[in-house]
Amino acid sequence: MTNPFNYQGPQKVPRRFKFFAGFMIAAALVLIGRYGYLMLGGGESGISRSQERPAERGPILDRNGRVLALYTRLANVTAWRSGIQDLEAVGQELAPLLEQNAASVRERIMTSPTDFVYLKKQIDESTIKLIEEAQAEGKLQGIGLEYIPGRIYPERNLASQIIGFVGDENRGLEGIEYNFEEDLAGNGEKGNQVILTIDTNVQYILEQIAGETLRETNAESIMFLAMDPRTGDILGAASLPGYDPNNIRASSETQRMNRPAVWAYEPGSVFKIFSLANLLDRGAITGETAFICNGYYEYITGRGERIRIRCLAPHGRVTLQDIIVVSCNAGAAYASEQLGDDAFYEGLRNFGFGSRTQSGIPGETAGILRTTDLWSGRSKATIAIGQELSVSTLQVLQAASAIANDGIMVSPRVVSRIASPEGEEIRRWDSGPARQVLKPETAQAIRAAMVDVTSNIGTGWRANVQDLSLAVKTGTAQFTEPGISAYSDTEVIASCIALLPAESPSLVLYLVIVKPQGEILAGRIAAPAIRQAAESLVEYLGIPRGLNPLVLHPSQVTLPQDRVPVIGDVVPDFTGLSKRSLIPLFLRDDLHVEMQGEGWVRRQNPPPDTPITPETIIYLEFE
Repeated sequence: MTNPFNYQGPQKVPRRFKFFAGFMIAAALVLIGRYGYLMLGGGESGISRSQERPAERGPILDRNGRVLALYTRLANVTAWRSGIQDLEAVGQELAPLLEQNAASVRERIMTSPTDFVYLKKQIDESTIKLIEEAQAEGKLQGIGLEYIPGRIYPERNLASQIIGFVGDENRGLEGIEYNFEEDLAGNGEKGNQVILTIDTNVQYILEQIAGETLRETNAESIMFLAMDPRTGDILGAASLPGYDPNNIRASSETQRMNRPAVWAYEPGSVFKIFSLANLLDRGAITGETAFICNGYYEYITGRGERIRIRCLAPHGRVTLQDIIVVSCNAGAAYASEQLGDDAFYEGLRNFGFGSRTQSGIPGETAGILRTTDLWSGRSKATIAIGQELSVSTLQVLQAASAIANDGIMVSPRVVSRIASPEGEEIRRWDSGPARQVLKPETAQAIRAAMVDVTSNIGTGWRANVQDLSLAVKTGTAQFTEPGISAYSDTEVIASCIALLPAESPSLVLYLVIVKPQGEILAGRIAAPAIRQAAESLVEYLGIPRGLNPLVLHPSQVTLPQDRVPVIGDVVPDFTGLSKRSLIPLFLRDDLHVEMQGEGWVRRQNPPPDTPITPETIIYLEFE
């Protein structure tokens, strides 16, 4: 039978092929032996290594040198079973260092399906040193260290959204860690230092107050910022809820979001100080220009469309100062009619709205300020009261610096400078040149009106601090209902901004409460938090106390005053007035007033605008 494979029986292997095969096997054994020798502690040091030690990532520091992010050396502990001569001794020596049982260490080595096994991953620096010392003494033959870089955030949640975090390869993924990756990484050498403008103590104060406010209001989130308007330095930027960058896997994307920079929202009545400053600076209105508020703004377009914007109450005759003090929507809307659309838009753009600031924070939003060709018949009036546009907290702080600095606007920044590993300055972080965007007298007039917001008749009287002049504005902005172009009556953003001391501000505070539950008016829930922060930071920052008058020009000053409302044919709005200011009502023979409690008017009956008759009894409840 024919052999289909043409098999011819055993053949003799050539001699030269045997020699070559033997040579290759021997060479392979030498290489394997050499590799094992290096892995098991060969060389002068006697310390097992599988890679070189990584470059140190540079630290992130606060303005006072306090460490917010720090390089640390981590390592994985490995074992080569074939290199262990005395398994019992290795187990006894290594187990306590790994916080494990000696028997379990020995069992893991012996039962491993391969000669190589990981015993523990990511041990810390102190454990690394103990193992290295034992290796140097020859006690851990066969045990190796696989070095990996690590990152520690000693202040945990504090300013975590600003700082950001690194990934498994020690590369920045968010925040300053990401934006300054090239400086921090070091490229094989020690990385540079990034010094922030943040003051850890200021940050702590803001986060504590923000946390209390979050719990009390059951809000969705809180943003609370402090800035030096003279330099643009962000001293603190709380954003809650937050997260611990030491434990990224336990956090959500929402917790890691740096809201003050990346989230855009409608600012509400806080925006009136900017829209009115724009109108005043361009000569569209003066401090004496008056408008009539009947409880709403009304405008009929050329096509017969009736536009109405509600006010909290009928405020009667209002000037610029009244509009700011009682936050009159109608007055601000009527005032906006005095300036053309393009000029109004250009003035707001000059404040920086609709553009990113140069803060040094990645992912910053530009907000939304639509061009005039996209406006409707109600757009200008609506924008004047802080709706139909969106902003970031950084944009608001930037614009507020112009009010604080007599018209000079400074861009905010969170990074101060970059320094070498030895601390020598490499470069400063410049947020851009300061710009004169308002006349000095315009900024002073706006601040003067804001001072009266903390008086007994103002919406921000709860922000008042004894012996300290604050320029304040509150705002309560409605959310747009999902899927429809209407505003919600229950979901709002309550905010409050304060410049202090008012005569020459060195600090701007800005608090934003997103979707509070229960009480929603900013004057009630945001202003008290501003007062609490101001009282703490004035002491810490050394801001002088003393109620100094705000000088507008050599012949005019503005001081906070109590104003008793005029009582005519209808009941006025007494809300927020002090009991002391209403004492003159007792002296009138034509009124019957009954008061209960102490402090300021919380409720009244009959409500405002009720006709007064000889039988009318006015009940006032104070708190």
